[in-house]
Amino acid sequence: MSVLAVGMSHRTADLRVLERATVPAGEVRKLLDELLGCSSVAEAVLVSTCNRVEVYATVEAFHPGLADIVAVLSRHAGMDPVVLYDHLYVHYAGSAAEHLFTVAAGLDSMVVGEAQILGQVRAAYGVAREAGTVGRTLHELVQQALRVGKRVHTEIGLDRVGRSVVSEALADAATVLGGLVGRHALIVGAGSMGGLSAAALRRAGVARVVIANRTEANGAKLAGTLRTHGIDAEAVGLAGLADRIAEADLLVSCTGTAATMITADMVGARHDGRPLVVCDLGLPRNVEPAVGALPGTTVVDLETLHQRLGGAPGELDTRRAAEIVAEELRGYLATQRSAAVTPTVTALRRRAAEVIDAELLRLDARLPGLDATVRAELTRTVRRVVDKLLHTPTVRVKELASGPAGPNYADALRELFQLDPQLPGTITRPNGDGATE
Repeated sequence: MSVLAVGMSHRTADLRVLERATVPAGEVRKLLDELLGCSSVAEAVLVSTCNRVEVYATVEAFHPGLADIVAVLSRHAGMDPVVLYDHLYVHYAGSAAEHLFTVAAGLDSMVVGEAQILGQVRAAYGVAREAGTVGRTLHELVQQALRVGKRVHTEIGLDRVGRSVVSEALADAATVLGGLVGRHALIVGAGSMGGLSAAALRRAGVARVVIANRTEANGAKLAGTLRTHGIDAEAVGLAGLADRIAEADLLVSCTGTAATMITADMVGARHDGRPLVVCDLGLPRNVEPAVGALPGTTVVDLETLHQRLGGAPGELDTRRAAEIVAEELRGYLATQRSAAVTPTVTALRRRAAEVIDAELLRLDARLPGLDATVRAELTRTVRRVVDKLLHTPTVRVKELASGPAGPNYADALRELFQLDPQLPGTITRPNGDGATE
């Protein structure tokens, strides 16, 4: 089994394609079940954010695995697989691990270095684990990726920089409005993106925040948090959004639903001539395209942010972060190669034990009257001699296995000692990238 990563992001697909391919939170488990239903897929994790949709899977073989994953994604997106392929990137074995480490480190994000992706990867792993689609291979890979991401954010100081899609969108809004201090804001959606928006608005000095959410209890919790920081905050339902929009200077929409939440009629109900900035951070988009053509209204969405940012690293020391990723990848692959040799070493020791037991039985048949004390001492001596003979090669093969040529040593052991390739665990062989097949 090897790890296969198949996905698309803001680097390979425009917003229209991403909107079709994105997987709403309520449908993630359904797609995971579909993936596990494929004959070539043994484990699966699905990462779906506002900027990417990625499947990480353990597969028996590359081509069947790729075909199965693309088939599931294309059915969900309602796109011909041939068309979908034009927007996909594919990583296999060691390359798949490197890609996930890079993603978790924030180096593949629209806002390079943003820390939000780390939580999104963690959440994706949690959903997959609850769905029962994570086994040992993806568990170890994702946990290592989370450690890599945390190390990069800690050592490079990303938490202090604090840049994200939310902060960049609000920076654009502040430019249009001449600052956010004292402004009235409306947030539609109380999920993770809504929480990030609320925190950013509080730091920006807004005077009032209204949180509109389908489940008012979730909005009330977020509003309560803002009030503890001295912000005038209120939670409401989705009814009467036009009236709430009329009161706002800034609207942030981030519901995660496929439905259009903000229409031109809602925004057009404003009659006081004040400028309004609409930040559409949903994927699919929550705001009707016609809103951007209304007088005095500026729309900031993921597409405009992508055009402005262009993947610029900003304050992030990307070279140092990339060095950390490379260092961690080398360690991970070495560990995987070493672990892949373990079943062969176990099989070798099992073969040695079988040979010892057989010879001792022959000794009993030839010398039935052998004194029990003498037999026990002979048994200990034979086992001790075999252990000493096997110690150096088994320790050495584990050391050598951590290098690129590791598989060759495992193959040599199986050939020299005629280890049965059908025994469970003895046929696990790492490929050149350190994954197993």
